[in-house]
Amino acid sequence: MRHFRILFCIALLLLNACGRKEEEPVAKEEEIIENNTIMEDEKMLQMKIDDTYVEVRWEDNASVDALKELCKENEFKIQMSMYGGFEQVGYIGQDLPRDDVQITTSYGDIVLYSGNNIVVFYGSNSWAYTRLGHIENMDQDQLRDLLSNGDVIITLYQE
Repeated sequence: MRHFRILFCIALLLLNACGRKEEEPVAKEEEIIENNTIMEDEKMLQMKIDDTYVEVRWEDNASVDALKELCKENEFKIQMSMYGGFEQVGYIGQDLPRDDVQITTSYGDIVLYSGNNIVVFYGSNSWAYTRLGHIENMDQDQLRDLLSNGDVIITLYQE
């Protein structure tokens, strides 16, 4: 009976080993670098407010794609104006694709208004907007300090 148990255990081990998939070979460093080369249209959209760089989590939509096109070759600057004590608004100079929905914004939200204005919030508002992104690296007090002391210039660029 003891031999039967040993043979049974060996058979189970062999069956288990046969059922395993071979592990895929580890890619060489050169292959990783080659496969992850950033293509021209895959560059990240970046933003600064006056001379302050801000980290933005951009939406994946046609409006953001259109913004990327605007700054594909050169930086794109937008003159912003304070409005309502809770936002900065700037005319883009052309209409962008839009998918407006009624939302309540919060500080750090970046939206498209009326298809041709970009809005950056340091407060809150409810209206029909197209979401563009959200500033990730600043709290409400930091954004208020940056945006509530007069008009600013937003610069969009790809990197």
